[in-house]
Amino acid sequence: MSAPRPIGKLLIANRGEIAVRVIRAAHELGMRSVAVYSDADRTSLHVRMAHEAVWIGPAAPSESYLRVDRIIAACKATGADALHPGYGFLSESAKLVRACEEAGVIFVGPPVAAMRAMGDKISARATVIPSGVPVVPGATLPDGADDAAVLETARGVGFPLLVKASAGGGGKGMRLVRAEGEVLDAIDRAGGEARTAFGDATVYLERFVDQPRHVEIQILADDHGNTVALGERECSVQRRHQKVIEETPSPVVTPELRARMEQAAVAAAESCGYRSAGTVEFLVGADGAFHFLEMNTRIQVEHPITEACYGVDLLAEQLRIAQGLPISFGNKVPIPKGHAIEARICAEDADHGFMPSTGTLGAVQLPGGPGVRCDGHVYVGQRVGLDYDNLLLKLIVHAEDRPRAIERMKRALWETRLPGLTTNIPLLLRTLDDPRFVRGQYDTSILDNATPPPDDPDDLVPVVAAALAMHRRVRKAPVPPPAGGVRAPAWVESSRHWWRRGE
Repeated sequence: MSAPRPIGKLLIANRGEIAVRVIRAAHELGMRSVAVYSDADRTSLHVRMAHEAVWIGPAAPSESYLRVDRIIAACKATGADALHPGYGFLSESAKLVRACEEAGVIFVGPPVAAMRAMGDKISARATVIPSGVPVVPGATLPDGADDAAVLETARGVGFPLLVKASAGGGGKGMRLVRAEGEVLDAIDRAGGEARTAFGDATVYLERFVDQPRHVEIQILADDHGNTVALGERECSVQRRHQKVIEETPSPVVTPELRARMEQAAVAAAESCGYRSAGTVEFLVGADGAFHFLEMNTRIQVEHPITEACYGVDLLAEQLRIAQGLPISFGNKVPIPKGHAIEARICAEDADHGFMPSTGTLGAVQLPGGPGVRCDGHVYVGQRVGLDYDNLLLKLIVHAEDRPRAIERMKRALWETRLPGLTTNIPLLLRTLDDPRFVRGQYDTSILDNATPPPDDPDDLVPVVAAALAMHRRVRKAPVPPPAGGVRAPAWVESSRHWWRRGE
């Protein structure tokens, strides 16, 4: 165990909401921050918030956020002591970890050996099996295998199966295969997508578990002998393998199941000498059996709901561990309180094939009130294009119990205004009202066929006519006094007239 090494200046090798989140954590710990940006992100919020910013290339990730050499050059140019990779891009790249070591820069994440063992899904499975962690049946593809050998391997795994990128995440580089005739095309498509997203086209095959629940365990591990689990996150509301709504605790995980999953997650982390924050993902069947999927060797998008229930700043803990300090609470995990839900607001039209939405944001209105948190990178005048992931904002709510958390999230979504873009807020609200979600009896198929059929334009004519008639009546009607006959203050009356005029 080496002596603590303080971080004075932190470079964030990422963009968007996670870059903003890391910058905030760094500032609270008294660290100076350095942002990196591409041509497309020149005016982004993370660039404005950091103490310094360095241009690293064109919009294409392969020429900017995936360029290890340019990111390390930015560290050297600014004198950054450490680098935080965020999630996505190079966050699980052993090459970046090694480059940081060679440059004398602290990497805020696991050691390179753990990154290599767990960041690659194929080696992760082989690493955790000796520790007794249950895994989903699967197989790697033989080196140099011809089509016949590939199909034979697929038949051995069984159908339906998933083709998955070894270096993937977020649903990228993944294809569902239900019949033998789909295998070769799925491998080509998944490999190509993985090469673009992660710079690695390696894929493997894994048995598809029908109607599973996707449940993950948050872990923290330091250099002082502490490896702890901070409960589970239910991540089964997904679209095309991309998480949409997450919650904790899971509505189906019992205390006994939670203990077994936490034990397996800690065993998985210790099997590779893990340090830092990480997440062990499992599939949970209706019978309570669970299987290891992968370990994400980074901070997760949905980490705020764990923070809300446990009262722990996971980014601050990451930065403590990176400096050689112990977890702030050692191995005494805080007792979780209440229920938390996160909803991902994306620039897309969920009612028309999830088409991406582009445009310039107008007068942004974000929700507030007790138990509401917004993690995002939106601002008035922001231009949203097609260069990167379309995540705009994460809404996180915390309440005493699950029913109250659901109602609080609905209220927060109704308050959110992002004019200039079409977002998936209508889909999120429909999901929160879905009886399966309300009962907690859902799995990863809950959003299958979630897109409603296109409206028939002829059916909209009477609706529009009725709305127009109502609008005209409201404009002519006097503003009613409040209940009880007591008139509101002048500023309230003025605002009512302002809204009525539509100004």
